[in-house]
Amino acid sequence: MNSFFITTPIYYVNAKPHLGHAYTTVVADAMARYHKLIGQETMFLTGTDEHGDKIVQAAEKEGKTPKEFVDAISARFRALWPQLDVANDRFVRTTDPEHISAVQAFLQKVYDAGDIYFGEFGGHYCYGCERFYTEKELENGLCPQHLTKPEFISEKNYFFRMSKYLPWLKEHITANPSFIRPERYRSEVLAMLESGALEDLCISRPKSRLTWGIELPFDKDYVCYVWFDALLNYISALDWPDGDAFKKFWPGEHLVAKDILKPHAVFWPTMLKSAGLPQYEHLNVHGYWLVRDTKMSKSLGNVVEPSDMAQRFGPDAFRYFLLREMHFGSDASFSDEALVGRINADLANDLGNLFSRVLSMTAKYFGSRVPMPAQLQEDDKAIADLCANSMRNFVQLFGNVQFAQGLESLWELVRALNKYVDTQAPWALYKQGNMERLATVMYVMLAAMRKTALCLWPVMPVASGKMLAQLAQPVQEGMPPVANIEDEIGHFDGLEPGLVVAESSNLFPRIEVKKEAAEAKEPKPQKKAQDKKADKPQEKAAPSTATSPAEGDTAAPAAKPNVEFDQFKALDLRVGTVKVAEKHPNADRILRLEIDFGEGELRQILSGLAEHYAPEDMVGKRVCAVLNLAPRKIRGLVSHGMVLTAGSDNALGLLAVDRDVPDGSEIA
Repeated sequence: MNSFFITTPIYYVNAKPHLGHAYTTVVADAMARYHKLIGQETMFLTGTDEHGDKIVQAAEKEGKTPKEFVDAISARFRALWPQLDVANDRFVRTTDPEHISAVQAFLQKVYDAGDIYFGEFGGHYCYGCERFYTEKELENGLCPQHLTKPEFISEKNYFFRMSKYLPWLKEHITANPSFIRPERYRSEVLAMLESGALEDLCISRPKSRLTWGIELPFDKDYVCYVWFDALLNYISALDWPDGDAFKKFWPGEHLVAKDILKPHAVFWPTMLKSAGLPQYEHLNVHGYWLVRDTKMSKSLGNVVEPSDMAQRFGPDAFRYFLLREMHFGSDASFSDEALVGRINADLANDLGNLFSRVLSMTAKYFGSRVPMPAQLQEDDKAIADLCANSMRNFVQLFGNVQFAQGLESLWELVRALNKYVDTQAPWALYKQGNMERLATVMYVMLAAMRKTALCLWPVMPVASGKMLAQLAQPVQEGMPPVANIEDEIGHFDGLEPGLVVAESSNLFPRIEVKKEAAEAKEPKPQKKAQDKKADKPQEKAAPSTATSPAEGDTAAPAAKPNVEFDQFKALDLRVGTVKVAEKHPNADRILRLEIDFGEGELRQILSGLAEHYAPEDMVGKRVCAVLNLAPRKIRGLVSHGMVLTAGSDNALGLLAVDRDVPDGSEIA
């Protein structure tokens, strides 16, 4: 099948969008992009659900008509998606005339088949769920979703003969293990079907109680139950019954949160069966996002605003976090600390560091041109093999909604490439004049980086495009970077020697959220004129460099007072290797260094070395530094330590060790 159709649930417009809506929609967008990347034509649908009791109540609270209210909230959802780089093909509203016509046609079809009947019913009605519950479905007399006591309502209504199709549904789910996934939700639905709690479904509301809905085609005194109406969006948006889109893209896949499992796993398949339509391919069910292990709630004040996250951290990083942090199907916990930690560890330290190092060295050693490789050695072949395995695993796992595991398989390659840089030591090959071997090493890294960037397009479409552009692989906006990613697995070439790549890269700078937030809150005292004047020389030189004589002064510095041994012991002096070096964006004399001190994460230190060392010359150097200085912010960036130097401004040198001791070794 060379087409793919993915839907989100249509979101209920009684409140503005939150993190849960953002996650579902980003996942759907990533799935659509993934299927484009494997060569399929795709259709991605989202939209808003706009009928029912709760809409009327919410509109009344704001002094609006239901139509005015739903127009405003629906527009909020539609406006959010571009902020998250979501590119849906269609946006359906249940108030659209085309949807209303399709719902009425479907109702008439099922009614004519004898599967809708009129009867009197007394049931426990939950206004929050907008549905009746049987005694068996209640938990201690309460609605299982809202834990409130439903109101008992007795009235005449229309019913769908859902019970007629429940035995068939059980057989279908049993015979098709991937119909509902992950497996835990399949088991939950089967248990639901075996419990005997499910009966026929009430699918109407009398206009005497509710007028905001789609009128039944066979009785103008009733409107359609909101869930029966809403589920039909999945085919009304494809122009069912006669549209070309329906013929091309149905059946498709649905993506939902676990709280709406029953309507999608029970109501919808039986509705399709009654109407004689093919079943959907897969129902993909995800868990909840928790904040501090608590479900999000406006009353608790822990609701996460997705637009705020995208503005603060960038949509690419936010999307990566959502897909990487939640194991699909399970609950996950959201916090700023977790988001920043993931960005710094995976994107800044691993991926960003790799691109920064390799492109800088390519610029220095080969004038930013992709070199011609010689015959691959065993270390190079190991990288090529790992690249193929990582891509193969990524494609398989991502296609089976195991997004976090797919990204982890890709990061095995990213981490291996950073290690490969260290073990192959291009800077040493360059000093030895071994240009043939150096060319091969650089080509291996650049080629593997290209493969990584291709795979990341569904997850981080903009960042992936930038990475590919830096590798002289231009991408057309909105289009997949290759015709079929699976064709890339069987070979390691694809990057043509001689292409001109970028001289540098700074896609994912480290984030210091906590410290910057604290500094922003702390009131800054007014300074006198002489204080401001005294600050100016310090602003030019970075505090991360050891003191040296004043500029132009060649005399020895004045003697300093003695210190106690305990004072010296209080300094945390260590050896590290510079992994990333670049000029400070706002200070010409300062280099921004990321140094490995064996701490698990690279440490950012700002140092006034730019007049003495080019950034690319710093990469790979062993340095000595003081780590336990209080952090200091310099021109917008925070320095966490001080690199030690000796000499004067005219001849400044780095302090280093003369043996190959491990990173993080203490200086004593």
